[in-house]
Amino acid sequence: MFDWFPQNISTFGGDIDSVFWLIFYIVGAGFILGEAVIIYCAIRYRRKAGRRAAFITGEKMSELAWVMVPAAIVLILDFGIEFAGGEAWSKVKGETPASDIKVIVTGKQFNWNFTYPGPDGTFGTDDDLLLENELHVPVRKVVDITIKSEDVLHSFFVPVMRLKQDAIPGRSIPAWFEATATGQYEIGCAELCGYGHYTMRGFLFVHTAEDYAKWIQERWPPAAPSADSTNVVQL
Repeated sequence: MFDWFPQNISTFGGDIDSVFWLIFYIVGAGFILGEAVIIYCAIRYRRKAGRRAAFITGEKMSELAWVMVPAAIVLILDFGIEFAGGEAWSKVKGETPASDIKVIVTGKQFNWNFTYPGPDGTFGTDDDLLLENELHVPVRKVVDITIKSEDVLHSFFVPVMRLKQDAIPGRSIPAWFEATATGQYEIGCAELCGYGHYTMRGFLFVHTAEDYAKWIQERWPPAAPSADSTNVVQL
């Protein structure tokens, strides 16, 4: 039961998982208690000879309590979940930590494009690097991403990073993550985006600092002669 979640390699993944487990335990306990009450009442108050059913209007406080007390308990627990979730939300969706690694993530039918700004640190110039379905980052470094869509609604989903963010046409949505382990991990689209939705799959490559520096040196394209061109590299 405790292996339901995918591997967590995100610095904020533990906060996300904690909210899920909190909801699981609260709802699980409520389900068990509710079923126990139903079974008890079904047995204790089952039909018997000589016993007539009573019509309950709910006007007495003792009768109202059967509704108001559970409602108050659910409300209090809901506030607790909201408080815990609010802290996790603020950490993930609040102010983005400072980062030297910036990538534009663009979803389209049916792949993910990842644009790097190049050595000049500016997007839209000759040294931009565009990769299809491959996101390369160093381990233990904050990665600042901007999520966009070229056509329809997509959802950028990296399970091991506990990161899922809709890509909405016409909007640039900021997000970030910091990987804690090297390796190759799957990137999916969590929004039904068309007939080829099931093929919209990319990969996150988390490198050591040395391997990432080597990757940059080997893969960065030379500056193109045209100022408005973008180099497309398929590895």
